[in-house]
Amino acid sequence: MIDLWLKEDLEKIFSKNVVAVFIDEHTDAEFILDILNKTFNVHQANSEIEELHVKYLIEKEQPSATKHVIYTNLAKGDLKYIREYCEVNGCLDIRHLENYIKAKVHKALNLNINLPKDELITAAKVSIGKDLTYWMDLCHKGSSEIFDLKIELLPFIHDPVLFNKKYDDQLLTTFYQKVNELLGQEYIVKPPQTLADEIVAKMFDGLSCNDCDPVLESVYVQWLNSKEHDGSFDKYLTNYLSKNSNASILNSNQDIWNINVNHPFKLIDEQWLKAIGKDINNKAVLPNYLAKISQRDQSKQAQSLNTTFWADIKVLLEFDDKNIGYLSNREQCIEFYTKHFHKLDTAIRNLYTEFLNNPEILAPYQDYYKHLVDVFFDKWFKYIEGYQENQTGILQRIIDENSQKTAIIVGDGVAYELACEVSKKVSDNFKFTNEIIMADLPSLTVNNMSRIYMANGMVDKVQSKREKYLTKQNPSTEIDYVRLDEVNSEARSGQYLICTYKDIDDMGDKLNNKALKYFPESVDYFAQQIAVLLNSGYQKVFLITDHGFVLTGMLTDADKITPTLNGQSYVAERYIRTVDKQHSATSYVEIEKQYEEFNYHYFSRTMNPFKTPSVYGFAHGGAAPQELITPYFCWERTAETGGSLNAKFTNKADLKNVSGELYLLKIQADKSEDNIFEMERKVYLVKFFGKEQIGKSDVFTLKQGETINKEYTFDGNNEIEIQLLDALTKEQLDKAIVKKNNDRDLGGLF
Repeated sequence: MIDLWLKEDLEKIFSKNVVAVFIDEHTDAEFILDILNKTFNVHQANSEIEELHVKYLIEKEQPSATKHVIYTNLAKGDLKYIREYCEVNGCLDIRHLENYIKAKVHKALNLNINLPKDELITAAKVSIGKDLTYWMDLCHKGSSEIFDLKIELLPFIHDPVLFNKKYDDQLLTTFYQKVNELLGQEYIVKPPQTLADEIVAKMFDGLSCNDCDPVLESVYVQWLNSKEHDGSFDKYLTNYLSKNSNASILNSNQDIWNINVNHPFKLIDEQWLKAIGKDINNKAVLPNYLAKISQRDQSKQAQSLNTTFWADIKVLLEFDDKNIGYLSNREQCIEFYTKHFHKLDTAIRNLYTEFLNNPEILAPYQDYYKHLVDVFFDKWFKYIEGYQENQTGILQRIIDENSQKTAIIVGDGVAYELACEVSKKVSDNFKFTNEIIMADLPSLTVNNMSRIYMANGMVDKVQSKREKYLTKQNPSTEIDYVRLDEVNSEARSGQYLICTYKDIDDMGDKLNNKALKYFPESVDYFAQQIAVLLNSGYQKVFLITDHGFVLTGMLTDADKITPTLNGQSYVAERYIRTVDKQHSATSYVEIEKQYEEFNYHYFSRTMNPFKTPSVYGFAHGGAAPQELITPYFCWERTAETGGSLNAKFTNKADLKNVSGELYLLKIQADKSEDNIFEMERKVYLVKFFGKEQIGKSDVFTLKQGETINKEYTFDGNNEIEIQLLDALTKEQLDKAIVKKNNDRDLGGLF
């Protein structure tokens, strides 16, 4: 603040002259010169020779618009060569800086500040860059507010060496004294890093016993939210933990729940998890834990430290399985899964990702989850008879039912719960429809992908042949096929775009449980690419998949099912194929379905896998709801996300038979008296030869009822597709085919 006061006083002189003399006899204000020099041209003249030199430099530049400040610690009566500037231009004469400060504070706030000279000058140095509230606090609270430790401690902890360069020795001594008072210890000169380590140790000690000083807790909260000071926290925490074992953080007599809920210690979280795990089947005790779990789950500090698994623990413990008993048919089971049970699958997947290498923590939660699965599966498989898939020909149905420009993402192994996580990441600006598709049995990629693409019910192992079949069924419709990672913001020629994404199933099959850590990246990627598609001209984007998956987690040999079979058979983790009917397999789901030489398929009624040589963890092929209930999600641009003024090409017939090298496009905007708000729309044209984009126009504006003509050349192409797109949303408003008539160019000779 003092910097502003001094500048204001100097500017009064500069309002009439370009030279001002600043007299500071006791040199108390010398600290401000570096700041003044950023605004003015500052010269020091503390002797006759310096006075003469400064006067020469200034007058040499005359006339000049540069504002010159001459700083001197000589009394006004002792000045010689620059005395004239004082008399003619005026000067800022501060004989006692403490009195200058008091006068300024009183004038600004009508308050008296009573601090000793040294503390006032120290406060002035700290006030640089601050506003009047700083001085108001000093007037009311005294010298304790010279340094606001809630603000100053964090930059000091983050980089003590850099902080030391910020202040002079006097200020640093004052700051160190205040810090030691906070720590409750005598001030002793020590290296800055040592003091910083002591501050952080005091902070962490307080958090571990729920007795943290409010100032230090405030600094802790700032630290975790600060991007500027990001990076130093982990270093300090690692150093603290290396000096303090788990036993010292939690002493033997300490209640493990009497700890600050915002603490940074994963070791304490693990202690809490173990304690809850021991009581997980005690319905009377669990409510006592839920209050603490909810607090930890909502802690922004825990979230900043990526301690997010408490939300999943909360989902598990709060799930009420009583309603499962009321399910009386398959439709109700499906609805219950999509509304409620799938959240358990997400929770256990997240817990597997976090704790699969820590079975002591994970085991009780996995057992609890599998108990809930068994309860639900009893109902699910009770009504499995007569199961019907509706997956066959789904791509054809989407094409038939959607005339606007549409993209379909065909995922591989995108379980319903995973798709729900994707939906949370996509912007709410788009209309979202959440429906389901029931997958075919067995829930395998070759079988189910064939169902998606081929409405005839045939199975084809080759993806390109499935695409060829779909294209053949739609001879007058242009369909583009790409991998999802090939999607970008450029418009494509086809009315429909089918994007394949196989990473989830590929990773699951190859890496099993190790793939789990990559699934969140896939969720983010889906959401990102859905947004890209919606912002690149597609009115709708669908997300479908071939099948879901189950996670078997930690298994013992007793968990694996060893079937007794007759005749030729094939045993996979989630299904069995046999040539002959198995009369002893009454505990399995049986489907009579031919595949190669096999005639029957059998599926377990549990989450447990059949015993095979494979590596367990991630699996599909079975009849569990996690494998069969798949997403049929749709995001759609609404009127709010695009313009509503329609436009079209009015000379499409002429464009199909153009003679010469030039062709003319006539574009007309609708004239509607009903919509007074959509008076214009910004658009542009994109040209395609085949599926390749060969050019696009600049953006131009169509006004309501207006017709615009645009003329272009063929540039060596005989047939071009022109699309009219909205400049903001890239929505396709219309398209036209332009064909060159070469016969007419030659006068009909050929």
